[in-house]
Amino acid sequence: MTPLQSDLLDIAQRDFPLSPRPYAELALRLGVREDDVIGAFTALRDARLLSRIGAVYRPGSAGASTLAAIAVPPEDLDAVAAVVTAFPEVNHNYERENAVNLWFVVTAPDEAARDAVLDAIEDDTGLAVLRLPMVEDYHLDLGFLLSRS
Repeated sequence: MTPLQSDLLDIAQRDFPLSPRPYAELALRLGVREDDVIGAFTALRDARLLSRIGAVYRPGSAGASTLAAIAVPPEDLDAVAAVVTAFPEVNHNYERENAVNLWFVVTAPDEAARDAVLDAIEDDTGLAVLRLPMVEDYHLDLGFLLSRS
């Protein structure tokens, strides 16, 4: 990962500009060209180190979401993860060391749409999806400092 890429990821995790030209604003902050910023994010995506840039809404504030998990045979993990990640409603898709080893969040406009996505994931993977709705909200800062600055 380049220094520019790690600086961009540090900013994007907590302070992504809400402006008509966010990449130009990031470039100005970091003293580089807008094309450099776009190229850095494109390279991260192409290397599969970044799946998307977009808003993540506080649970319950917009639509319906749930934590979900699947017990995936280890030899099928990459293929199943690719199926799950292909759904635009999925974010925070991670492998865990457990029999239930693929964990992700599904967010949709309403409960019916959320459940339809979970059902489609079950149909597409042939595996049962464990649905873990939030009981109580805790704010956790999931940002990770990647740059050395």
